[in-house]
Amino acid sequence: MKKKSINPTLVKHIPQRTCVACGEVRPQRELVRLVRVSGDGVEVDPVGKKAGRGAYLCPVPDCWQAGLKKGRLEYVLRTTITEDNRQQLIKYGQELG
Repeated sequence: MKKKSINPTLVKHIPQRTCVACGEVRPQRELVRLVRVSGDGVEVDPVGKKAGRGAYLCPVPDCWQAGLKKGRLEYVLRTTITEDNRQQLIKYGQELG
């Protein structure tokens, strides 16, 4: 009969997410979550706990511009982003850099 070790080494699971702009897979905490809200809007979810369909972007201005200009964010969130909302998100992305 084999003895089990008393202190097995536990490896903590780190959730992985994909940036919708560049496609890079990174730990969830390194990415910024955007969530679809009612009324055709998208908000930044800094805590990552808001209810709703979410998407992730790298905290790099280039990824924010690519995600918003190519329409990838709208496709992933299954919504349309108003021009006013788009400008708010672009401004937030520029402040990250």
